[in-house]
Amino acid sequence: MATFGVTANGFVPKGFDVVLAESIDRARAAFGADVDLSPTSPLRKILEVTAAEDALLWRRLEDLYYSRFLSAAVGADLDLLGDDLGVARRFLHSTGEVTLTVSNAPQDRTYDIPAGAVVITSGGSPLAFHTLVPVRLSAAAPTATVGASAFVAGPTGDVAAGAINAVDPVYAQFNLTVTAPATLAVTNARPFTGGTGRESDEDYRPRLVGHPRTLWTLAAVRAAARDVPGVVDVLLSDPVGGVDVSQGYFGLFRFGQRQFSGLRSFGEPYFFDVVVAHESARPWTTQGSVTGIFEQVTAALDRVRPVGIFPNVVEADHIEIGLRAQVLVRAGYDTQALLTAFLSRIRADTGTLGLGGDVLYSQVMRAIVEQPGVLDVQHLHLRRRSSGPDVDIVEAGAGENLPMGPREVAVLQLGSDLSDVELIAQ
Repeated sequence: MATFGVTANGFVPKGFDVVLAESIDRARAAFGADVDLSPTSPLRKILEVTAAEDALLWRRLEDLYYSRFLSAAVGADLDLLGDDLGVARRFLHSTGEVTLTVSNAPQDRTYDIPAGAVVITSGGSPLAFHTLVPVRLSAAAPTATVGASAFVAGPTGDVAAGAINAVDPVYAQFNLTVTAPATLAVTNARPFTGGTGRESDEDYRPRLVGHPRTLWTLAAVRAAARDVPGVVDVLLSDPVGGVDVSQGYFGLFRFGQRQFSGLRSFGEPYFFDVVVAHESARPWTTQGSVTGIFEQVTAALDRVRPVGIFPNVVEADHIEIGLRAQVLVRAGYDTQALLTAFLSRIRADTGTLGLGGDVLYSQVMRAIVEQPGVLDVQHLHLRRRSSGPDVDIVEAGAGENLPMGPREVAVLQLGSDLSDVELIAQ
C-alpha cells in the first residue's frame, strides 16, 4: 500500500519537507555526494522553489480527491454532487424592515401585532412577507419598525423601497383587532435584500447526505415533506405496515389461528399519516397570499406516493413554552436587550429539537448564563401551554425538563405572556 496518495486511511499528501528531501536525494544521485546543497547554494534554491510548487500540487490533488465525497466537498464541488442527485442549492429568503403605523387609535386602546403578521405588496400577484417579532401600538406609540422576511425564497423577494404597502386582508380579518376608526398602515423605507444568496455548505450538505436513493418508500416521503419551506420536522405513521395494536383482541389470541388485523380490500384506497411540524409564522392552510403548509406538503407527497396510497397530512401539536426566572444582570447593561438576546437564543435552540424533542433545563440555563452581562440565574422554571381547546399551563419544578410527546414540538414566542423573567441589576 502506498505511503502517500490514495491509502487505506484516505488521501495522504506529501508535504514540502518530504518533497524537498526527495529532491535533494535525487540531486546527490545525479551530481555526486559532494554537490553543494548548502542553504545559500543556487541549486538548493532551485530545489526549494520546485519543491514548493510540487507541494501545492499535492494539496490540490488532495482537494480533488475529497471533492468526490459529500462529507468533504465544499463550494462548487458540492454543487456538482448536488446536480448528480438532482438537489439544487436553495436560495435564501429576502430580509429587511417594515414600519407599522396605527392611525386614529383611541387613547385607551393598545394593539398587539404578533410575530408572523403577513404584509404584502400591491399588484395582481402580491408578494407576501412576515414580521419576525411582535409589536405593540397605541396612540402614544403609533409607529414601530420590525424585521421581516419573505415567505418565498429567491430574488423575487428583493423588492424596492415602498413596495410593501398593505397588511394581507385575509390575515387581518382572522388575526388582528385593529377596527374602525383605527387603521393600520405598513411600508418599507429601504429595499429588501438577500434573496440572490444561496444556502451555506453547512445547510446544503445535510440535505444531500439525507436525500433518499429510493422511490415510493417512507424515506422518500419523509424527504419530500421535509424539503417544503417552513417544515421543521415530519413523523410518518404506517398502521398497516406493522402490528395493529388498536384491535380489541390484540394479545388475546393464539398465533396462527387469527390474523392481527384485516387486510386491505382491493380497489380501496389506503391512507398513511404524515404529522408535520412547521414554523409558527407560516399558516397551516392557505390564507390570502400565503400558500399553506398543508397544501404544499400534499403536493410534494403526490410526486412520490405509489398509486392508490394517499397521505393523511396532519398538523403537529405546537406546544408554546416559556420560563419564569430571576436573572441578575451586571450594572450598565441594557436589560431589555439582554432579555431579547437570550430569549432569541432559546427560541433558536428549541427550533432545532423537532417532534418529540424535550426542552432541557440545562440547555435553557446555558443559553441565559452565556449571554454577556448576565451574572446569575435564580428560580428558573420551565413552562408549557398546549394549543388544543383545553388551554392548560404547566410549570415544571426547579431543574426539571419539559417532556414532549411524539406528536408535539416546542415553540417559544417572543413577547409571550408565558415568559415571566425578572431582571435585577447588580
